[in-house]
Amino acid sequence: MSTKAVAHKKVHIHFGFVVSKIIEFIKKNAVMTVAFAAAAVTSIFVPVDSEYIGYFDFKTLTCLFCVLAVVCALKNIRFFYTLAEQTVKLFKNARLCVLAIVYITFIGSMLIANDMALLTFLPLGYFVLTTSSKEKYMAFTFIMQNIAANLGGMLTPFGNPQNLYLYTKYHIPNLEFMGIMAPPFVLSVCLITLCCIIFVKPEKLEIKSDNKKLPAGRTVLYLLLFVLAIAIVFRSIPYWIGLVVIPAVLLIADRDALKKVDYPLLLTFVFFFIFAGNMARIDVVQNVFSALLNKSTLLFSVLSCQCISNVPSAILLSQFTSNYRDLLVGVNIGGTGTLIASLASLITFREYTKHNPEKTARYIGLFSAFNFAFLAILTVFMSVL
Repeated sequence: MSTKAVAHKKVHIHFGFVVSKIIEFIKKNAVMTVAFAAAAVTSIFVPVDSEYIGYFDFKTLTCLFCVLAVVCALKNIRFFYTLAEQTVKLFKNARLCVLAIVYITFIGSMLIANDMALLTFLPLGYFVLTTSSKEKYMAFTFIMQNIAANLGGMLTPFGNPQNLYLYTKYHIPNLEFMGIMAPPFVLSVCLITLCCIIFVKPEKLEIKSDNKKLPAGRTVLYLLLFVLAIAIVFRSIPYWIGLVVIPAVLLIADRDALKKVDYPLLLTFVFFFIFAGNMARIDVVQNVFSALLNKSTLLFSVLSCQCISNVPSAILLSQFTSNYRDLLVGVNIGGTGTLIASLASLITFREYTKHNPEKTARYIGLFSAFNFAFLAILTVFMSVL
């Protein structure tokens, strides 16, 4: 083979490798890719100008970055996994164990956001069920963890990304925020508990443990950083302090945590800020959305989540309504339903099919049945409340 042919073959192989990596990246970050496309298309109708800078909510982006960075640091020392493992060890049967896993995910979503809670605790569910030979409950447990993550995070401003955005945009007082979300939160707890009692039998099981201990110094340091991040979210400390302190400390203590931050999620917000800002400046869109939201902000926001997911729905619809109470409820309960209603649902789907690729169709069927049931009950409940 000639030198020219060899060089041509190398270029072809390199090009194929680059293309495969791009396709892999797009698949892994589908929501961000869609957000980028939406921002690019709307920029054709609303060319870039000085008003673009006003689209971005820098406090939301900063708070999200700080929380994600500290959570990654805690995850690197297996803090959440160890905490969950010790809790689960207290229970001796399948029903209580599944309830514990689901509740841990539920509580975790209130503290570390729904997607991070799932990335942290789905492996725990898999570990517990496989080591105790209870794989038959895998699909159900993953689905309940997914619902728990979406609905558990709605009680706190930092539990779901869309909450953090709406909380900041509308300057919602802390007690009012929790008061708005308390009714659907309490109903969600009752529904999830009832499902676990009905669909999981109280069979005996045993769980193995690796007995690894947490590093005391780093655990205390990261928990202090977590408290700082939460204080910023609750407006107790200016957000720029967190943007300086948290990265500076992690650069010394755990650079890997900064590398593992979900930057595609941050970019998704950036692109959707551009998309939502541009849409709000298109008169036809503004008139249509305003009319629909005036008829029923709750129902339209729930339906919007089923098509374009809850985070972009919150950012987009907030441009056309001042009814933040119904919008807040709608984009939270709207996270149940279709697979694309929430990024968290796609994370769960990916994790389950990774372990059980031959059971994809069955999982989608069960997922749809439970999620649409939750969606219908919560929507009706909040509509008549």
